[in-house]
Amino acid sequence: MASLSTIAVSLRNKALITPRALASVPTRLVHGSTRKEASVCDKATEAQQKVAKKADEGAQTISDAAGNLKDKVKNTAEETWDKVKDTTEKIKDTVTGKSEETKESIKATAKTVEKSMNTKNPK
Repeated sequence: MASLSTIAVSLRNKALITPRALASVPTRLVHGSTRKEASVCDKATEAQQKVAKKADEGAQTISDAAGNLKDKVKNTAEETWDKVKDTTEKIKDTVTGKSEETKESIKATAKTVEKSMNTKNPK
């Protein structure tokens, strides 16, 4: 038979090899080690998504406003150009009319002078 010390050593060795009892280990949450941390992380993710959505909406609003402003500037430029053309046409008509009047006036004066000269100097 085996000696008592051999049995003790054998028992001690078996105790070291014996599987441990199963312990309850909480499952690790995706975003944190506790529900509170996971909740905070989820809220931060939601906030980030909201900010990104608002930024996209703001960019769209700015883009729309820029498009409207571009259209207004274009219309204003076209209206201004039309007014300049109309004003230039009126000036041209006025100057042309005045020059025609002046031309007719000079012709009339020349005829009067010519008649006057012919009557004073009969041939």
